[in-house]
Amino acid sequence: MSPSKSQVQQLVQLHRKLKTCHDCKDMFGPPVIGQPNDSPVMLIGQAPGNKEIEVHRPFAWTAGKTLFKWFAQIGMEEESFRQKIYMSAVCRCFPGKNPKGGDRVPSKTEIETCQQWINREMALLQPELIIPVGKLAIGRFVKINKLTDIIGKRHSLEINQQQTDIIALPHPSGASTWHHTEPGKTLLLEALKMIQSHPAWKKIK
Repeated sequence: MSPSKSQVQQLVQLHRKLKTCHDCKDMFGPPVIGQPNDSPVMLIGQAPGNKEIEVHRPFAWTAGKTLFKWFAQIGMEEESFRQKIYMSAVCRCFPGKNPKGGDRVPSKTEIETCQQWINREMALLQPELIIPVGKLAIGRFVKINKLTDIIGKRHSLEINQQQTDIIALPHPSGASTWHHTEPGKTLLLEALKMIQSHPAWKKIK
């Protein structure tokens, strides 16, 4: 890592490489990438949908509308969020549709193949707060059995020799009722309050 280059410049270079990735033959690209901002907060989704690969923005469709409504409740509107929070994902390309409905869950091999990008992003940014969204993203950091055991709690991990807090959110999918019913509704609000009061979040407000 060159000390003469800023983190943003290094992220731009990383994004250029990521855009050319074709490592997973069953995935549909191009890879979806957020803005290369130098933020102490990372939001990590699962994988883009078919609309996201068309507009080249993470959380750009129905689930995104719900997600950004949540953050608006704690004072961060969508465009401000995109400029101030680094948005990443477990997998960057669209996995395709599941014949039984919904999007296909990426395979273990696909997740491991794509892991190189998120690892390099975390090494560059050294985030103080990571917000994983949905079970697949949460499982990247915390062992998960039930969402009720994870959402509304803060977990601390050592990542790249630095303590990083994990505050998870449920997936904002329209197909999920978890965040509309109790105890999910209350736990979601608890998680949002924890994010709002976190020192890393206060730095970017």
